[in-house]
Formats: sequence, structure tokens, C-alpha cells
Amino acid sequence: MFTWQHRVLAVFIGVSGCFCVLFGAWLAHAGGHLSLEVVTRLETAHQYHILHTLALLGLVIWRQQAKSRILAASSWLMVAGMCGFSGSLYFKTLLMMPELGKMAPFGGVSLALAWLCIAIYGVTGAATSQRIEELK
Repeated sequence: MFTWQHRVLAVFIGVSGCFCVLFGAWLAHAGGHLSLEVVTRLETAHQYHILHTLALLGLVIWRQQAKSRILAASSWLMVAGMCGFSGSLYFKTLLMMPELGKMAPFGGVSLALAWLCIAIYGVTGAATSQRIEELK
């Protein structure tokens, strides 16, 4: 079943993926005038952004089958983490708003928690799902 959460996440993933492509092209072609420090920061944000956009896509597909609250939490933590980490680094650097960089650690923690939720599902949720299927 395709819930409102799946729809919102699908839109987020599509827009996020599009931004990854466009920003990567801009950085490669028009970012030549930027300092090494700025390029390094933006490349880090971009790499995390691409990786977690793809991870979120896989997670949403997986949630279609698993229907797990812990995987739902992981999805939303990943969204928050991508916005908090990559988003804050993009804005800090491109809009010259250094105070936004203070959000990056919170975004990083959100991303780490998202991955831990997947691990928790692996330990507890998969076994629970299997027991439910055996009872049917």
C-alpha cells in the first residue's frame, strides 16, 4: 500500500536526486573559482547527499514489504539528517551563513541514528515479522 508517507518520501527522493545531479554538474563545471576549502566542504555534503538519497530510496522500497515502524523512523531520521547535514553545509558555504554550520552535527547524528534503526530492525524486526508469518 502506498501511504501518504510513501508519497511524501517519493517526492523528497525525486527532488533530492535531481538536486544531486544538478549540483554535482554545477560543482564540476562552475565551481572552479571556489577555494579548495569550500570545494572540499561542498564535495563532502554532496557525497553524503547522494549516498543517503539512494539509501532512502532503498529504505522506502523495503518498507513497502516490511511495514515496520522502526524502518519508518529510519526513513524520517534519514530525511532530517540529509537536510541537517548536507543542507546546512550547502547553505553555510553558498550563502555565507556560518551559523548554519552548527546544524551539521545534529544532521550527522540523525543519519547515524537512521542507520542504527536499520540495525535494530535486523535484530528485532525481522525476527518478529518471521514469527507473524509462521503464525498465519
